[in-house]
Amino acid sequence: MGDLYSHRWEIELGYREIKQTMQLSRLTLRSKKPELVEQELWGVLLAYNLVRYQMIKMAEHLKGYWPNQLSFSESCGMVMRMLMTLQGASPGRIPELMRDLASMGQLVKLPTRRERAFPRVVKERPWKYPTAPKKSQSVA
Repeated sequence: MGDLYSHRWEIELGYREIKQTMQLSRLTLRSKKPELVEQELWGVLLAYNLVRYQMIKMAEHLKGYWPNQLSFSESCGMVMRMLMTLQGASPGRIPELMRDLASMGQLVKLPTRRERAFPRVVKERPWKYPTAPKKSQSVA
């Protein structure tokens, strides 16, 4: 059950990455026609998978690291900068530039997460009515 929950959690993080990082927290898509909205969604999914693929390639160069231990937003920025660089690059340099991108995983490593532990406790019931402070008794 715990393993399934961790998979669900990773899926939720993927949705957050798409909505906040890639779409810059915009509430709606730009297209007005249904077929263009579908095209825009496919474009977002394609870009997301491209960034995730590059994160896998970066993690392969780092021993003992998984792709989810790399920063998605930093990786997304690196892929965007690489795409801009590739526009002006000669075709012979593209494989070299892609190898350089894959070896830059060291720059996007996340710090190790601490284990989360939330022990079970019995919560106190809140009082329905506020209580008056007790008056101190003076000893005579």
